[in-house]
Amino acid sequence: MSRTIARRDFLKCALASAVVIPALSPADAMAADLPLLDPTDSVAQSLGFVRDASKVDASANPTFKPGQYCGVCTQYQGKASDAAAGCSIYAGHSVPSRGWCTAFVQRS
Repeated sequence: MSRTIARRDFLKCALASAVVIPALSPADAMAADLPLLDPTDSVAQSLGFVRDASKVDASANPTFKPGQYCGVCTQYQGKASDAAAGCSIYAGHSVPSRGWCTAFVQRS
C-alpha cells in the first residue's frame, strides 16, 4: 500500500522544520566555537582593530567617534550584551563586543 503526501502537508512540515532547526543550534553556541580575533592578524591590523574601543587612538583613527564599539556595529553577529560574537568582516573569528575597527557601521 503506497501513501502519497499532500503538497499542503509537505509545506507545513517544511515550514515547521525551518523554524525548529535553527532553534536547535543557536548562534551563541556557534560563536563560542570561533577563536577570538588576534589583534596581530594582518586583516585586523589593516583595519585598526582593537579589543577595547576605549583604547582607540583617535588621532590615528579620525573616523572613530566615542560610543562606537563592535556590539553596536552592523557587522557584529551577536547582541550588544554578548561578550563576544562573530563578525562578517573577520570570517572564522569572534570579536569582543567592546572592540572596534575602521569597518565600523552603526547599527540602526
